[in-house]
Amino acid sequence: MNPFTEQVIRIIKSIPTGKVMTYGQIAKIAGSPRGARQVVRILHSMSAKHQLPWHRVVNIKGEIAIPDEESAYSQRAMLEAEDVCFRSNGLVDLEQSRYIPEMNDIDLI
Repeated sequence: MNPFTEQVIRIIKSIPTGKVMTYGQIAKIAGSPRGARQVVRILHSMSAKHQLPWHRVVNIKGEIAIPDEESAYSQRAMLEAEDVCFRSNGLVDLEQSRYIPEMNDIDLI
């Protein structure tokens, strides 16, 4: 596994209950500021294997970015169960619910 992938997995695992991070935020912390799409691929292919809390990752606007309606509903339900704040327009309130880790919060390589 390449170092970026390992970092992304560590970062996603560090997101606490009731908080979210964005794809781009994760990519930047993992060392690739333009790697948001790579984070999407890692989530898609490795969530089950690494038991990642995939539902805690949203896009930069606070949108649930899963095109499948049933999966998007499931993600929102999981976030609501963790008391993640949503705005009236259906977006995650990133001011209230975004996780901004300190570098020592994540066991980085």
